[in-house]
Amino acid sequence: MSRRVVVTGIGLLTPLGIGTEATWSGLLAGRSGVGRITRFDSTAHDVHIAAEVKGFNAADWMDQKAARRFDLFVQYALAATHMAMRDAGYDAPLPDAAATRSGTIIGSGIGGLPMIEATYDKLKERGPDRITPFFIPGVIVNMAAGLASIEYNLKGPNSATCTACATGTHAVGEAFRQIRSGHADLMVAGGTDSVICPLGVGGFAAMRALSTRNDDPERASRPFDAGRDGFVIGEGAGVLVLEERDAARKRGARAYAEVLGYGMSADAFHVSAPLESGDGAKRVMLAALEDGGVPADSVEYVNAHGTSTPLGDLAETRAIQEAFGARAPKLMISSTKSMIGHLLGAAGGVEAGVAALSVHHGVVHPTANLEQPGEGCVLDYVPGSARELPVRVALSNSFGFGGTNAALVFGKA
Repeated sequence: MSRRVVVTGIGLLTPLGIGTEATWSGLLAGRSGVGRITRFDSTAHDVHIAAEVKGFNAADWMDQKAARRFDLFVQYALAATHMAMRDAGYDAPLPDAAATRSGTIIGSGIGGLPMIEATYDKLKERGPDRITPFFIPGVIVNMAAGLASIEYNLKGPNSATCTACATGTHAVGEAFRQIRSGHADLMVAGGTDSVICPLGVGGFAAMRALSTRNDDPERASRPFDAGRDGFVIGEGAGVLVLEERDAARKRGARAYAEVLGYGMSADAFHVSAPLESGDGAKRVMLAALEDGGVPADSVEYVNAHGTSTPLGDLAETRAIQEAFGARAPKLMISSTKSMIGHLLGAAGGVEAGVAALSVHHGVVHPTANLEQPGEGCVLDYVPGSARELPVRVALSNSFGFGGTNAALVFGKA
């Protein structure tokens, strides 16, 4: 049984704003969401910049008392879920008749690290009796999917992915498979993360993964540029509503794009570094195209993983060259992370939404801060400004620590 799947709702919460329109318009304008860290005093750290979500109020999306029980990544996920479901036309919990055919897969790359950090401090200062009974439910990775399920009466497949920076893409891909194979008719899927805390920033900085362009935050994330020196840590959530195409049509839903294919692969190489040849990334793109029966020469846009790391951007460029051959220079390629930083487990969910919007609107956002392409970065990364061109097929890439890779293919609905 193979059924067709469309995107009917998109919920984005990013450093560019709260809501899909705020993020989308910011991306098209080439605006940066990166700034000095305000979440904690970073004086003792080497890195003082991050892409923080601004102006978020959990009480706008959930009961304030309940919100205090859950880490920020869970709050972000529930907010993005509300956005996506309302966008798809669902304003209330689903009726029981539809509930068992509806599910959710929302993942997180790290989970509730800030709440773990704060609770450990409380343990050391005041003893174990001061640990809240909501601590464990508040930090575990699958609680984002759990709360979404409870909120919307989603009684079908319920799971969470945790595959580092590929988390959100894997979540959307696995949800797509649930519908395509007939196990569900509606799935809420995406990723969420929020680890801008002393331990999170310190941990990534210790790996020398982060940009140290502290004096120029808005220009620090510069994928494919010769001056790139690491990624900018970000936070947020990206959630999509996927539905079986005929059911969506029957209820008169708007479809942003059709999900055509999904691929997975592994580098089997290193805990954090990509294969310099880009072989794992190449194979995952080809796997996604093969899964959807999509010819490589029909792809017009690639929403790149594009983290702004010296090794990663070059490896992805090589992978695209290997996968698409002579067509590679004709592709439009852009990095959402150039403006919102790296949202870790949320990145793939946000970027899947952006790829679907690019197909829907026929617009590709630019790669910001690309002033002089780095050595070997020889493709069209859409520098400068957004480009209005029909996008019939788009590919979205995500690659994570441990060598895990994911790719999604979107087409005109």
